[in-house]
Amino acid sequence: QVQLVESGGGLVQAGGSLRLACAASGPTFNRYAMGWFRQTPGKEREAVATILGTGEIISYAESVKGRFTISRDDAKKTVYLQMNSLKPEDTAVYYCAAGSRYGLAPNLYDYWGQGTQVTVSS
Repeated sequence: QVQLVESGGGLVQAGGSLRLACAASGPTFNRYAMGWFRQTPGKEREAVATILGTGEIISYAESVKGRFTISRDDAKKTVYLQMNSLKPEDTAVYYCAAGSRYGLAPNLYDYWGQGTQVTVSS
């Protein structure tokens, strides 16, 4: 069982930066693929970035490539999402997820955090 708690969301102007953090509990954190997903009202949850291992495999949504960076610190059981050059269309609730299978599809992930709101003003 893994519990995930996100932090770091907030309100930022377009062009600004935020760093999200996801703290995990449980003894086997380093075995899980981790991902950041986001969702806006009326839309399906979509992958933002995913990471396997200590960074051997990383994937990004096309819309965030070059602006967002995912990383993890297994000693701290934490995964991060550094978001730079934020745009109004990045506004969403951002969720952290952990799973035993790797990929960009939300249904591959078994555990989810409660989400943190990111709002980018124009």
